[in-house]
Amino acid sequence: MDAINDFFTVAGTFLWGWPMIILLLGTHIFLTFRLCIPQRKILKGIRMSVCKDKGATGDVSQFGALATAMAATIGTGNIVGVATAVALGGPGAVLWCWLTGIFGMATKYAEGLLAVKYRVKAADGHYYGGPMYALERGLGMKWLAILFATFTALASFGIGCTVQANSIALLTNETFGIPTWVVGISVCALTASVILGGVKTISKVCTFLVPFMAILYVAGCIVILCMNSPFVWPAIRLIVLSAFNPEAAGSGFVGASVMMAARYGIARGLFSNESGMGSAPIVAATAQTRNPVRQALVSSTGTFWDTVIICAMTGIVLVSSILAYPEISYNDGAALTKVAFSKIPYIGAPVLTFGIITFAFSTILGWSYYGESAVNYIERKKANRFYRILYIVMLFFGSIINLDIIWNIADCMNALMTIPNLVALLLLSGVAAKETKRYLWEDKLDDEMEETYCPPNNEK
Repeated sequence: MDAINDFFTVAGTFLWGWPMIILLLGTHIFLTFRLCIPQRKILKGIRMSVCKDKGATGDVSQFGALATAMAATIGTGNIVGVATAVALGGPGAVLWCWLTGIFGMATKYAEGLLAVKYRVKAADGHYYGGPMYALERGLGMKWLAILFATFTALASFGIGCTVQANSIALLTNETFGIPTWVVGISVCALTASVILGGVKTISKVCTFLVPFMAILYVAGCIVILCMNSPFVWPAIRLIVLSAFNPEAAGSGFVGASVMMAARYGIARGLFSNESGMGSAPIVAATAQTRNPVRQALVSSTGTFWDTVIICAMTGIVLVSSILAYPEISYNDGAALTKVAFSKIPYIGAPVLTFGIITFAFSTILGWSYYGESAVNYIERKKANRFYRILYIVMLFFGSIINLDIIWNIADCMNALMTIPNLVALLLLSGVAAKETKRYLWEDKLDDEMEETYCPPNNEK
């Protein structure tokens, strides 16, 4: 087992090294300019996300699809992940994380567009889509589509299932003394009550849970920033300066460098918002929308809220807390976050605990649908029922076992599912540009697309 763990540790380090970071960030920048900077329409996307697209076809509302995608992306990466980036790369990592979100909005936009463009409608009226359908129907690469679906299904048991259940169990045990097996059973029961109802039930729960947990967490950040008000502007200035001149961070971050700040900031940003990973478009394909560009604009707001707002706010909270309380140790990301929130009298620690638990639970819900859709694409008939049962069982085991090897395997699967998705994005960028020109830049967002009703493979 140690040998297997060592293998996946080395493999994960290689897969998420500089080549992957350059490939992902390069795709973000390429699509930003290939699509004529769709980030300019972020306010329009936000307005669309909260308005029902009347007469549109799909399974869930545009906001429901967005909430489900954000449920899977807003997680511990937004809290502990940013703190880890600061601890390893210095304050400058926050700026690189933020820039990743800015450019990543274009990638998330393209993913949402292609998901709707190549989605299929089943005999029961439900819609299916995602990178596997774009690869098969847009590029004729069925073999690569199957690889993507396989990696996605395997990744769902890691990043979306066991590791999240483990985070909930350990934190609940540490904070309230509840045995991990009790927490595991509770998480299984709650998850089963939601995912057995399918995407519509998942969407309804996420539509309620995501705004609630995000507002609560952001409110906690605002309170801390008010308490640290004399240090907020110095923190922002330090973040910007140390991104390009690590010596500006002071002797405490003497080991940091521009390369380290960029590496950890970009990596945390990419991991946090999942732009380019190919997960979010799976649920974006189910959205009720008149044309692909409308949902693309809504999908891009997910990265905006996740990284441009929440991760940036977390970073400023952490750096301002370091300046305000020099006694804080910034060498441990998790400890840094706990100390920063503990400065809020009485409710700081509970708010952080509740935030991490709800973020982790929402990730469980979002990734359950991603994994089920991937399994349904590969082998389909009644496979979804088996997948749901296995997913629930794995939640319990994740609550009670050590997950070092699971984390390492999940990291590898996440990287491997990213590669086929980037192939689809880059090779179909011309299609995305054409659709964007037609609907967005020629101001035809109210036009309805001509859908091709093609049964998914499980009905052929």
